[in-house]
Amino acid sequence: MVARHQSFSTAERRVVITGIGVIAANGLTVEKFWDSLCKGRSGVKPTTRYDVSKLPVQVSAEIQGFRIDEHLEAVKMGRLELSVQYGLAASAAAVRDSNLDVAEVDPDRIGIVEGTTTSGVSNVLKVEAQMRSGQKIHPYNAIGGYCGEGSSAIGIYLGIHGHALTYCSGCASGADAIGYAWRTVKDDDVDMMVAGGSDAIFEAQHFGFCRLRTMSELPGEPGTQMRPFDQMRDGFVLGEGSAYFVVEELGHALSRGAKIYAEIVAHGRSAESYHPTDPHPDGLGYVNAMRRALRRAGLHGPEVDYINAHGSATPLNDPLETRAIKTVFGTHASRVGISATKPITGHTMGAAGAIEAAVCALTIHKQQMPPTINLRNPAEGCDLDYLAHGPRPYPVDVALNLNAGFGGRYACLILRRYPGR
Repeated sequence: MVARHQSFSTAERRVVITGIGVIAANGLTVEKFWDSLCKGRSGVKPTTRYDVSKLPVQVSAEIQGFRIDEHLEAVKMGRLELSVQYGLAASAAAVRDSNLDVAEVDPDRIGIVEGTTTSGVSNVLKVEAQMRSGQKIHPYNAIGGYCGEGSSAIGIYLGIHGHALTYCSGCASGADAIGYAWRTVKDDDVDMMVAGGSDAIFEAQHFGFCRLRTMSELPGEPGTQMRPFDQMRDGFVLGEGSAYFVVEELGHALSRGAKIYAEIVAHGRSAESYHPTDPHPDGLGYVNAMRRALRRAGLHGPEVDYINAHGSATPLNDPLETRAIKTVFGTHASRVGISATKPITGHTMGAAGAIEAAVCALTIHKQQMPPTINLRNPAEGCDLDYLAHGPRPYPVDVALNLNAGFGGRYACLILRRYPGR
């Protein structure tokens, strides 16, 4: 184990992923998650958590069969919100996967960062309902109604004393959290971070997205509705879950013999400041985030082998995202493998960037690119290689992850196979 109070500062610190934990509708372990991705098995099912019988959208990627006590030992969950429970389970799994004993690490050299969008909101709604009905307000609902409880709960459970914070940048939150962890380790503030994202579905949210008409209303068997880059696309399917990573300085990881999934080499982000929900028609957010990430990584477009696209299956996003990739990558855009995995996981909101970063890390680790399911007839302007015909074995050296959030917030992560250059 690494001695306490030992620092691994170097002139150019490299940052790697040494542990991954995933809780998703298509798999409650990394192994099941990856297997379902490669086999194209969707986690989308009929919604059971609340009554959707009068709604135009009655399916979701709701996690079913999850019990927190099957993932954590000696823990009292009390009334912890589902998004917090998912994050606790995923972060603990990442630490176990990394073979890390947090107690053996200098407490000032490790931190926790989460990304989320609506964590805490369901507690606010519960307090309001209790108040209006004259019920006694439960203390947990009162203190649990803020966006940030997840990082606190994870820090308490894992015994992390360095620092704990929460990112909320829409559906780019999970990617931004990992980007923060990368920069914090690189800048020698810490030697390792537990970083990821988590979100859970709740009733008011489902109703709200139905009102916005952003979710798919296509008929058919559950799992066939969300169709990125397809002529029939009409929106996403709401999902939930969590992914967490142990993000670690390379020398620190090597000194304790940790396995390495991939190296994080860049995080780029941008803000369009254009519209609350609609993307800029020129795709400025995607273009700027990708260019910043590539510049920081010291990479050129043709060096990227795989892109996990945001792929929200909305009428505006898919051709615009395709056009942005062409703008950045030029002729290489037609050669890079691209997949959108949200039809399998659902659109997991603040967890999406983290879950899809896990897809990128596993793509590098397994040397196989997962498919885009439900893509039958590519839409006009969607003419790239979206891996619509199944998974593809490929020697992936560099993978890029794209995410977009309401309000014009974009994030791009770039991972590279280790050993890299």
